[in-house]
Amino acid sequence: MAGHMTPEEFRRYGRQVVDWIADYQEKIESYPVLSQARPGDVLANLPAHPPERGEGFDAVLADFDRVVMPGITHWQHPGFFAYFPSNATGPAILGELLSAGLGVQGMLWATSPACTELETRVLDWLAELLDLPGRFRSDGTGGGVIQDSASSAALVAILAALHRVDGGTAGREGITRRHTLYISSQTHSSLEKAAKITGIGSANIRVVDVDPGTLAMDPGHLDALLTEDAAAGALPVMVCATVGTTSTTAVDPVPAVGEVCRRHGVWLHVDAAYAGVAAVCPELRWVNDGLAEYADSYSTNPHKWLLTNFDCNTMWVADRAPLVGALSILPEYLRNQATASGEVIDYRDWQIPLGRRFRALKLWSVIRWYGAEGLREHVRTGVRLARDLASRIAADPRFELLEHHPFGLVCFRPRWDGLADAEADAATMRLMGRLNASGDLYLTHTKAGGRVLLRMAIGSPATGDAHIDAAWQRIRAETAAGG
Repeated sequence: MAGHMTPEEFRRYGRQVVDWIADYQEKIESYPVLSQARPGDVLANLPAHPPERGEGFDAVLADFDRVVMPGITHWQHPGFFAYFPSNATGPAILGELLSAGLGVQGMLWATSPACTELETRVLDWLAELLDLPGRFRSDGTGGGVIQDSASSAALVAILAALHRVDGGTAGREGITRRHTLYISSQTHSSLEKAAKITGIGSANIRVVDVDPGTLAMDPGHLDALLTEDAAAGALPVMVCATVGTTSTTAVDPVPAVGEVCRRHGVWLHVDAAYAGVAAVCPELRWVNDGLAEYADSYSTNPHKWLLTNFDCNTMWVADRAPLVGALSILPEYLRNQATASGEVIDYRDWQIPLGRRFRALKLWSVIRWYGAEGLREHVRTGVRLARDLASRIAADPRFELLEHHPFGLVCFRPRWDGLADAEADAATMRLMGRLNASGDLYLTHTKAGGRVLLRMAIGSPATGDAHIDAAWQRIRAETAAGG
């Protein structure tokens, strides 16, 4: 019978795991980007029943290579352009390892003061690096917290907004009248899920028109909807503006949207999950327009473009009181002297679950390893590579470019002259299928203006000019081969 792993055994296998990860990073280009596994392939290679006796870690490592790796899509591959990047870098991985080794459950300040206070400091650091408004800092009425994802950030923002708008009545008695939530057709789907979870209901989501050219939210239509709903007896809860939509990285006009929210007394949440970290570069700080004046909550994901492995969403609020008021429950078994003193932050009151991992360690490691200069260089490289690719697409008469590409995402499509719209969309999808089957790259698609577009998201630390060149040549060759 296998006993607990000894420190010496941990050292031996730990070195093997670290060496495996380092080898993987060195040879990642030898793998096809997209997993070639078919449904059920991984299951077929896994025993139907757990082992009766411990098998040792050598067997685990062997089966990891044999069973798990064929079912992996390689997100760190330099040819991975499908979704927004999900960076996993050395300092982040080591920070995650330290967190796992400590095994801290940081629900309360008292359960590990360093888990809380390091997070507070790192969120203030990041707010400074991104030049966020001072009211988001921990020394004022607001502050920052690490969530697992922007989806959770949106959910807790809605709960905080509900608490503010009805004084906590919904939290105590449930929603007894119609509440409304405002998004656009380009807003992330997590907002609809959050409306279901909070009890607002998807039927009470109001979809604001967008500008047909920029796909940005129309403040005039938002104003009209808010006025109409209030007159009908509804209670508007929150507006979500997006800076860098998932589909095309469209940017909502936050100052104009915020002015409408202020007139109607409605909470403004700004979702900058992908693009917000671009503000580490001074020339891209226009993404912060309107935050200082209007935003009640704001979130962005270092686990996308800022070299920190998943999961790590950073969220700030201008006033922490509605957030804590909405989420704080204190059973007897959690009472302690530090909490009672009111001198500490208990981040359990800033999130949905009670428990929380020591996520701040990996973000701390990344910021200290790269420094502001290294973080800026990474973002600027992605922007430059995307700009260079867009220039090539625009110069090729066989392709059509969606002109909005201020970050690392480029959307485009072949022109498919002579094909009707539906046929052209089908041809574009077939092209994407051939490209993804090649093993060299992985793209996804979206729809804008009623047309299917290919999305090429650039931002992996491993991606360089040669990879963009190779991808563009492959795209041109497969397009020339026909739809």
